[in-house]
Amino acid sequence: MRTKLTRVLLSLALAGSALAMSPIASADDVKMVGVITKIQMAADGKSATATLKDNKSGNSVTISITDDLTLDKFKDKRIVEGDEIRAKFDDANKNLSKSFKKTAGC
Repeated sequence: MRTKLTRVLLSLALAGSALAMSPIASADDVKMVGVITKIQMAADGKSATATLKDNKSGNSVTISITDDLTLDKFKDKRIVEGDEIRAKFDDANKNLSKSFKKTAGC
């Protein structure tokens, strides 16, 4: 009886840890492809906002960007207004960018 109880508890613990460790996609993540219509850098250079016009719906979406790699690309003019971008952002967290890349190379 004791070994069965131990096996059940061990199985439950293993199942619980597997669920806790598995990456679960947030329902709030949004992916879109669109053209940049406006880029506005913050005065301190540590953040920016970019307005994209969605290719599918035609709606404009403003995305907040804080990652250094993308900010460097804005500063170096490797990403400029008019570029087509593939973006992934968190809709529930003030449209905070998770990924912001050009669709065609570089």
